[in-house]
Amino acid sequence: MNAPRLRIRKLDIKNGRVDLSHGSGGRAMAQLISEIFAENFANDLLAQGNDQAVFSVPPGRLAMTTDGYVVSPLFFPGGNIGSLAVHGTVNDLAMAGAKPLHLSASFILEEGFALADLEKIAQSMGEAAREAGVQIVTGDTKVVERGKADGVFISTAGVGVVPDGLDLSGDNARPGDKILVSGTLGDHGVAIMSSRENLQFETQILSDSAALNGLVADMVAACGPHLRLLRDPTRGGLAATLNEIAHQSNIGVRIHEDDLPVKAEVAAACEFLGLDPLHVANEGKLIAFVAAEAADALLAAMRAHPLGKDAAIIGEAVEDAHHFVQMRTSFGGSRIVDWLSGEQLPRIC
Repeated sequence: MNAPRLRIRKLDIKNGRVDLSHGSGGRAMAQLISEIFAENFANDLLAQGNDQAVFSVPPGRLAMTTDGYVVSPLFFPGGNIGSLAVHGTVNDLAMAGAKPLHLSASFILEEGFALADLEKIAQSMGEAAREAGVQIVTGDTKVVERGKADGVFISTAGVGVVPDGLDLSGDNARPGDKILVSGTLGDHGVAIMSSRENLQFETQILSDSAALNGLVADMVAACGPHLRLLRDPTRGGLAATLNEIAHQSNIGVRIHEDDLPVKAEVAAACEFLGLDPLHVANEGKLIAFVAAEAADALLAAMRAHPLGKDAAIIGEAVEDAHHFVQMRTSFGGSRIVDWLSGEQLPRIC
């Protein structure tokens, strides 16, 4: 006589909540991983169920990055912590000109967190990864007691391959280089802040969170030998990123206020909130330094891509022993654009 087969009840994703057993290493944890994470991240490497992923790497130099995501609120107009985690990791690799290959994801879950919300986050991560052409191939799950976290925190790591002959680095900028941005500034930070403060504007402001590796591939194809560096202006916004580059490359930077692309509704929201768009985070934009003779060709290539349709040339690198970032204002004056001593919008990513 055959032994009776045990029937394991599926997770009640609609009404269930995370409990401590989901991080215990037992059956409950295996079920959570299988029905939420493995289901939404499905790929052959993850399906092997090992504690690591083993894969072949195309020719080139390896690029690696790691990041943590603690954004509040978890869900915001234009995305959520899951899609943001994928986009941010992919973009850090793309700024080196790398083709992103694989990601890892580690979850710190708070006891009592709704399984329905965890499912939405996992779904958005899977969708974002597939759209970016990467796979989430390994990960980890931990659960902490109620009140010891804020729903969910996500840590990621990513690996990619930089083609031989391509060298994009923050110390490559030279006086005379032109500076380009791929689109409007401040969208992500203002979307987060408006959600956090329950502010209502006539036009909804959406996060710009997006994976930029496709745009970068087009830029490299158009002007690779002339590209100096790429950087995504996340925390601290354009101002902090330009100051970092100025110090890395031992240059000065001059930008022009009239050339900065900022949506009218973002500018209005920043004025209302007392924020400067130059310091507000972006999660789907990049800054490029390029040799002056290739600037127009690069701009055309960027504008031909959906994520670069609002690209603009905003300034140039200059000689300056003090490494100042200066802005020519709309009124014809000039002011220093310094980085902030702290973050004006905490938990923005």
